[in-house]
Amino acid sequence: LRLYEMFMGPLDATKPWNTESVPGVYRFLQRVWRLFVDEDGSLSAKITDTPLSKDLRRVLHQTIKKVGSDVNSLNFNTAISQMMIFVNEFSKAAELNRDAMVDFLKLVSPFAPHLGEEIWQMMGHSDSIAYAPWPDHNEDFLKLDEVEILVQFKGKPKARITMSPNLKPDEMEAVALAHPDVQAELGDQQIIKVICVPGRLVNIVCR
Repeated sequence: LRLYEMFMGPLDATKPWNTESVPGVYRFLQRVWRLFVDEDGSLSAKITDTPLSKDLRRVLHQTIKKVGSDVNSLNFNTAISQMMIFVNEFSKAAELNRDAMVDFLKLVSPFAPHLGEEIWQMMGHSDSIAYAPWPDHNEDFLKLDEVEILVQFKGKPKARITMSPNLKPDEMEAVALAHPDVQAELGDQQIIKVICVPGRLVNIVCR
């Protein structure tokens, strides 16, 4: 119920009490437990010292930043939503980096303290997780190496291509026009102008 009340919405908003929504929050806690604990009750064998992939590292630091910010502003519902995203992404991994899981457990613990304490002890700690320092995020790990850019012809979506999010408009245009899918769509048409929105889309106006 503690987590459900936090997940209902902003503290200053009027929210309907609906017990039918409680099982959804309970399922989330079960997924957190299964992320850390095997069926025999021991610490998950998936938790190792294997390095984090770039994608999972980004999710971790997005979660640290989002949860920390939302806790400070008392937006507990969106903090929980971000932790759900973390669980979804990390559940797909064959191995789980121990340090990343420790950081995530520190984020979960204020929302589900009994679960947090039990797993904390299973991970070999003798003191309370309440005394563990809050994790810090690294802005450099939040940056994307590549993003998917929508390419439109006369405002209609025609292709999706990947490129660096740091490209300038003229560089985006060059990459887009050189792409085989764009060239095939363009054919013999004459380009009137190309509108580029960095990190988002390229719109080609032609006739």
